[in-house]
Amino acid sequence: MPELRFENVKKNYGDKQALCGVSFTLNEGIYGLLGPNGAGKSTLLNILTGNLPATEGRILLDGEDVAKLGRRFRAKLGYMPQQQTLYPGFTCERFLYYIASLRGMSKARTKERVGELLHLLALEDVRKKPTRALSGGMKQRLLLAQAMLDDPDILVLDEPTAGLDPRQRIVVRNLIASVALHKIVLLSTHVVPDVEYIARELVLIGDGEVVCQDTPQNLCQGMEGQVWDVEIPETGLDQMGQYGLVSSLRRSGSGVAVRLIADAPPPYPSRNVEPTLEDVYLHTFGDEGGL
Repeated sequence: MPELRFENVKKNYGDKQALCGVSFTLNEGIYGLLGPNGAGKSTLLNILTGNLPATEGRILLDGEDVAKLGRRFRAKLGYMPQQQTLYPGFTCERFLYYIASLRGMSKARTKERVGELLHLLALEDVRKKPTRALSGGMKQRLLLAQAMLDDPDILVLDEPTAGLDPRQRIVVRNLIASVALHKIVLLSTHVVPDVEYIARELVLIGDGEVVCQDTPQNLCQGMEGQVWDVEIPETGLDQMGQYGLVSSLRRSGSGVAVRLIADAPPPYPSRNVEPTLEDVYLHTFGDEGGL
């Protein structure tokens, strides 16, 4: 079973510390790297993929430093960046063949994998289109295809569902779950539903530090008794912030039903409800979470 271990990884940009000693361990399965924008997620992934050097610390694959493994590590790695940087004159098919040549894949294997992935990611109809003519969602799926091209042991996905419509998000999430057997999949996002049902564990990161690492079930159970469904008149909305964090609102009869995160119920009709990962996220990151 492969093991990917981050040991006290730090990254400084001048006086600013983007990562403050990040440590955690991954084995086979899907892991969600969850946190608000600016938390340090992309910096950590860029260090993992070799795009940035760490100021301190190291990353180990089965006990070996990935920086020293070099090409041997990159051969095991598939990376989907957050930025949609594609060659505008390349067709989808040509782009994938180009990536395959960079990875040293054989012609037979390339042909097989390109066909499979264009079909899986619903890109067959645009395989001959230049990438500049693709929608944002199509570009996102093409970036995912190139990351999966050589069936890597480690798949690193930075905001893989950005720009996708709800149906496409579900398709991509299910695809990621289906290919995760015997792989380490690290999925970085600030969108909770992207990892809620497919992640083995979540690594919550904020202000360059790991806040916690646990299963979605344990994280939700840890908040039992702190989430309330509260019935209030519309005139009471402005006061709710003093009682806790407002997770959501909905109309309820002549008033408003508020989902509130608080240690104690407010002075309105209230009942405890089962916590969700969105509640955990909001409780952990507060208003910076950007839900």
